[in-house]
Amino acid sequence: MRVGGLQKNSLIDYPGKVSCVIFLAGCNFDCPYCQNPDLVRGRVLCQDVPDEKTVYKFLERHKGFLDGVVISGGEPTLDRDLIPFCEKIKRIGYPLKLDTNGSQPEVIEELINENFVDYIAMDIKTDPFHYSPTVIRDYDPRSIFTSIHTIMKKAKVYEFRTTCVRSIVTERTIENIGKIIRGARLYALQRFRNGRVLHPEYFRDHQGNYNEDELVHLKSVAEPWVKECVVR
Repeated sequence: MRVGGLQKNSLIDYPGKVSCVIFLAGCNFDCPYCQNPDLVRGRVLCQDVPDEKTVYKFLERHKGFLDGVVISGGEPTLDRDLIPFCEKIKRIGYPLKLDTNGSQPEVIEELINENFVDYIAMDIKTDPFHYSPTVIRDYDPRSIFTSIHTIMKKAKVYEFRTTCVRSIVTERTIENIGKIIRGARLYALQRFRNGRVLHPEYFRDHQGNYNEDELVHLKSVAEPWVKECVVR
């Protein structure tokens, strides 16, 4: 496992649960607004990152305090050891949430079929037909559509998320995504925070933030297509 970091407790990453967050290093996307640039580049978040065995020991020791585990990244589904890793965490006794960009639908489907994940949060970066060139070059959107279909059909609990970066996500984008995920249980529009990002140079020429009124408007565009839409 390419463990890139461990956040020992969180009240916001797994809805309704006190969780820890395990970050896996490496990503196949190049989102300019990504706030985990070290993980995307395959680096660790700090010097004392635990190895896989230490993570298991931590989870065993904290079974009375933690309610769940979140695996995030980077992009976790790129790690070939993700499935046995999730299986071991489930055996310890934790509900497990996966954060993913949806680029590896076969991994997502196997995790669901084997009952190794309880909650999936998939980021839809923009209209899947427009991922290239800003998110990734020369990308086949069928993987994104397959992941969306699989999650909506098979996942126990799930949500879709879009970070609202003005130059990448427009009103038309939100409407198109809404149509693609029509009937989804939850769609979260996330605020963009221009801090330490993967490509700060991108924002020298592109606007980033939407204000609160604009986010509320984007929410109103998405709401007719999904069961629930929230702004975070």
